[in-house]
Formats: sequence, structure tokens, C-alpha cells
Amino acid sequence: MARAAPFSGFEWQIAWRYLLARRKDGGVSVMSIISLLGVALAVWALIAVMSVRSGYREAYVETVLGAYPHSSILSAGVVDEFGIFTRKLYDFDEMTARVRAVPGVVQASPVIAGQVLASANGFNSGAQVFGMRLDDFKSIPLISEPEDAQGDINDLANGVSIGAGLARQLRLGIGDTITLISPDGLQTVAGTSPRVNGYPVVHIFKVGRADFDGGRIYLPFEEAQLFFNSEGAADRIEVFVDDPQNIATYAAPLSLAAGETFYSWSWQDSFGGVLRALQMEDTVMFILMSVLVVVATLNITSGLIMLVKNKGRDVGILRTMGLSEGSVLRVFFICGASIGVVGTIIGVVLGCLFALNIDAIFDFVNGILGGGVWSAEKYQLSRLPAKLEMGDILTAVALSLGLSFTITYFPARRAARLNPVEALRYE
Repeated sequence: MARAAPFSGFEWQIAWRYLLARRKDGGVSVMSIISLLGVALAVWALIAVMSVRSGYREAYVETVLGAYPHSSILSAGVVDEFGIFTRKLYDFDEMTARVRAVPGVVQASPVIAGQVLASANGFNSGAQVFGMRLDDFKSIPLISEPEDAQGDINDLANGVSIGAGLARQLRLGIGDTITLISPDGLQTVAGTSPRVNGYPVVHIFKVGRADFDGGRIYLPFEEAQLFFNSEGAADRIEVFVDDPQNIATYAAPLSLAAGETFYSWSWQDSFGGVLRALQMEDTVMFILMSVLVVVATLNITSGLIMLVKNKGRDVGILRTMGLSEGSVLRVFFICGASIGVVGTIIGVVLGCLFALNIDAIFDFVNGILGGGVWSAEKYQLSRLPAKLEMGDILTAVALSLGLSFTITYFPARRAARLNPVEALRYE
């Protein structure tokens, strides 16, 4: 008798009848549905979590690269002509020109930076003040293209630009006055007296980072020099490059262009710990979500074992009729694998729909719960992001199908090795 080809039509037909058979007829259709839903929900959860993690990581890096300098040139410290140790940069214009000449550098800007107490309308908040020239200020990517802005960015010479979070905290609007208090003020015979200046708010920006929007104030460069007693000097040179992901390759050229007593400090140096923590969280979340897939696929095994037990008599009859062990194995393998495949497809569709419509879903959940679900101050981003990556989808599919096929094989092999004589002896 000719041997049937693997996965022939009759094998699919038998498997299909077994899958849809009612429980009273020896089938496990209810268990099949439960197993299918378990796999679908596990794959959906895995893709949803991975897409949110990928989106959060990408959005976090994008806001860092768009709001903060890719690298900063700082002084290691020198002793000036009066014997005072200082980290000020006095030849900053010449140094800035040399840094701009480094291949790959897009922008280099001298900056004055300091900590102040900001006060308005009876409210107070700590803030960072940065003194920059107008063209340099406008070259910051997320400042030039913010999520939202009020006022005129070109009017910086007549006042200050502040973040939307700080403006909200101090109840400030365009045209209002903000008072800045610095402990490093005027030098008098009685000591150092705090410097207190008031400035009109001419521009309010929102870039989407809570730490940036809630604590940044920009002053004109010359005004910041006067406010922080830094006439003729700068604190650092902030640099933007065309390939910030490979900022480490710029460290040596930037330091060489700046001079022997200067060094570069990149965004990866500042935020590297956060990025490593995010990577570790990604790995842990993937492992935890993978456990869900394992548990869901184990339901396939339990259902298949029950099916094999219920269909022992049928297997015995089929074997005596000439069905080979391989055919029996493939019949039960098709039963289990079909549940895994269909469940995986449903899970992928649900996961992709979730990631593509996460804003609408988030707004719906936020509306039901009355708001406050997402804390921008805690997560540093103004919204919950998600990004579908083909690698994440393929990983979820490979994990689900691999487990489904693997665990299905063992009960199917057990069914194939049933002795037809033993299976029919007590029937």
C-alpha cells in the first residue's frame, strides 16, 4: 500500500473533526477555545508591552537629543592671574569657532548657566538659568519646533523665555514679570549679597519633557553674564552634532579643538544610567511577558492530553485500518499547532491595533478614570508613546509558535505510540 504524503488532506480532516468535536463526543472544543484565547491574549500583551517600551525609549532619547546639547565643552579648571581657581571660559568665541570647524558639528554655542530661585505671584520654584544668544537659542531643535509655544521667540533680547511647566507653577503668562534671585550676587565689604532682578516673560515653550519645561529659564547671553558676575566669560560650549547616537566618536576631536585644559561631556555621559536602566527594564519585561506565553501554550498541552485520552479508541481503530504512527502524530500535532497559530495571529492583530491606536485608547481610559493616569513629572514625557517594530512582532510570533509547536509534539508522539491492541482491549 502506498504511503500517504505528510500532512495529507485526510490528516487535516481528522484533526479538524477532533478540534470541533463536542465534549460529550470525546472532543475538547471548550478547552481548545480557552487555549486559543490564552495564546491570543498572551501574544497581545507581549507585543503591547514591547511596543510601549520601544516607544518610550525612543521618545525619551528623542527629547533628550532635541532639548539637551549632544556634548558640552567644559574647563578642567585653571588658576587665573589673580591666583583664583576658575572653570570659566574666557576665549569662548575663538574656542567656539574651532569647535564648529570639527567635522560633523552642526552647532556650537557659548552658554552661561546657573541656579536661581524664581518667584512670581507669591509662588517660588528652583530653576536653571541659561544665557544664550538668540540665534543659538533658536537652534535648539525642540525650542525651534516645540509641542506648544506662546509669545515671540525673537523677542528674547527684551525679556526671558521660560518652560510651560514653570509658567504654570508660578502662574505666569506673556508680559508678566518673573523675579530671579541668585546667591552669587554683588561683592560688598560685608560679603556677598544676593542678586535680585525682575524680567518680563516674552516667550513660553513646551517641549514635552517635564524636567525641561518645569525648570528652564533662558536669558540673553550678555544679561546672563552680568547676572552671574561672568563678564567676558562663558561657563561652557554646548555642541550639537549630526550623528548624536555615535557621540563617543566626537569626544577626542572636540577635546582637541577646545584645548588641553578642556574636556567634553556627552549626553550619553549624562543620561547613560537612565538608558541602561531602560534596557534592563526591557529585558525584565520581556521575560515576564514570555512567561505568560509559556503558561498559555501549556493550556494547549493539557487540552491535547485530554484529547489523546478521549480518542484512544479512535486511534486504535485508525491504526488497525493501516494508519501509520507518523500520520497519527501529525493529526494530533495539527490539532495543537492550529490552536497556537490561530491564537498567535489574533494576538498579533490585537497587539498591532493597540500600538497604532494607543493615544485614543489612553484618552478613553484617562476619561473613564477621571484623568491623572499618566504623570509627566514622573515619566518625563507628556504622553504615553508606543512604537511598532518588526523585530518585536517577529520575536513574539517566533516565541509563541516555537512554544506551541514544541509542547504539542510530545502529547502527539504519545498518541502515535499507543498500542492499538491495548487501546481496543477494553472497548
